[in-house]
Amino acid sequence: MPGLFLLESTFFGDSRGFFMETYHAKAYESILGQTQFVQDNLSLSHKGVVRGLHFQAPPHAQGKLVSVLRGKVLDVVVDIRVGSPTYGKHACIELSEENHRQLFVAAGFAHGFTTLEDHTLFYYKCTNFYYKPSEGCLLWNDPDLGINWGIADPIISEKDKVGTRLKNLDSPYIFA
Repeated sequence: MPGLFLLESTFFGDSRGFFMETYHAKAYESILGQTQFVQDNLSLSHKGVVRGLHFQAPPHAQGKLVSVLRGKVLDVVVDIRVGSPTYGKHACIELSEENHRQLFVAAGFAHGFTTLEDHTLFYYKCTNFYYKPSEGCLLWNDPDLGINWGIADPIISEKDKVGTRLKNLDSPYIFA
């Protein structure tokens, strides 16, 4: 989907442990274009937690560079850009401490994840600051989305239980 970039980090491991460059502005600029990150976030979740599907409306829209420091997630994005050829479609990508992948999610996507292992540390860099009045949430289990989260009895926050269905979303994003 236009606006999503799956990045494979170069990983150097030996008997001492490992080294990995997690961000390099010039290298990422060649892939993502001019991108400035202003806020970093870290969450710890137990196995079976679903967080999302979240977004922030313009002018507080956020792009996110997401990765897993410990554990494993199924990362999920939904295109909510009106006029996009992939509007309402979703993508699921496994991110883990083993595969060292990063996913850049441009503004215009609702984002969420489910943790597939206990004590999962999920890390992300944001291109804009969190601004509560601008936040939005798609219903994680909207039948019109048909997302297979890969778990039977997810742990969901009260906020995420009452997200908006895609068919009722007045999306603030236009595909350009």
